Amino acid sequence: MAGLEVLYTCVSGGISCPQDAVVCFVHWDLIKSGYRCIGSGDEPRSSDKKSELLPADWSSNKELYSLRYKTKDGDFQFLLKAIVVDSTLIFNLMNSSSQQVSDMTVNISDHVDADKLQTFDSVYKDTDGLSEKVRTQLLPFQDRSSGQRPAAKSRREEEEERRRRVEDSDPLRIPHRHPRQGTQPHWPDPMIPPFAAGGADLDPFGSRGGGGMIVDPLRSGYPRSGFDPTSGIPDILPPGAVPPGARFDPFGPVGRRRPGPDPDHMPPPGYDDMFM
Repeated sequence: MAGLEVLYTCVSGGISCPQDAVVCFVHWDLIKSGYRCIGSGDEPRSSDKKSELLPADWSSNKELYSLRYKTKDGDFQFLLKAIVVDSTLIFNLMNSSSQQVSDMTVNISDHVDADKLQTFDSVYKDTDGLSEKVRTQLLPFQDRSSGQRPAAKSRREEEEERRRRVEDSDPLRIPHRHPRQGTQPHWPDPMIPPFAAGGADLDPFGSRGGGGMIVDPLRSGYPRSGFDPTSGIPDILPPGAVPPGARFDPFGPVGRRRPGPDPDHMPPPGYDDMFM
């Protein structure tokens, strides 16, 4: 906590309530982070100059504190305001150029002992916790080394990142058919041994060179007689009855005329005589 005791001793005459001590601590943390105070109030003055000290009238209003800062090595201006609300102190830090605002709420009794305001060694409580709140809540959008805001992402990048987060958090989302390069895991080809078991189910039409699971006499791989169903079947189908390339399952003798009826198929003599 180097420097805090010196600062507190310098302004102890203006510290008369617990919120004064909290504002003094936050001011010290800003100085440590690379900021310099240039004055109090909302409007700039001709007497403004960078300083590590608090202005003479910094605690004149015990309900509303208003201090202006600049970065140590730049001209970025910030306006710090602290408002007392019941037992808490609400801080707001605004970047005057970008109008970006951050805020922090401090429970005064958690960090200051109101009965020991004139004793620096025992006035503050949990200084590490208060310093952490300043760093993570009041200065989240600042680069603490330079006091400048990091380069902002474009609107398209922010929307793409937001959309990706929403998609990744949806348990019912079906992954994209063409994942981005470098994100698709390497899976072995299921049609290559030893993973080819059940390949006919995965490739029913045999498009990868397998037999498939659909029986097609014209594409079975066995020697064929050269029969072309598109040319017609005498006494059965006329030419053109089977479209070119269509699947065709022969349903009778091919290449010869249909034989006459089998004598065994004729009814026996006198089959309708009830006395036989």
